[in-house]
Amino acid sequence: MTEVSTIKQDIARQLDQLPLELQRQVLDFAHALGRSFPKGVQGKRLLGFSGIMETEDIKAMSEAIESGCERVDMNGW
Repeated sequence: MTEVSTIKQDIARQLDQLPLELQRQVLDFAHALGRSFPKGVQGKRLLGFSGIMETEDIKAMSEAIESGCERVDMNGW
């Protein structure tokens, strides 16, 4: 048995013990989680972008992110 099927079975067992109104709340929560989970793209769809940036550009971007992140510019807004 896989971990996913074990989790699903555990959830089903717990749901069976709850009153109907709480089961609805669990379902609503599961729907909310599904909507909030960011949708991405498959990695194979991104392979076409591989190698389009120069190494120096990547390093410069990384350094800019490292040096500029987590700093507040009080006059910036």
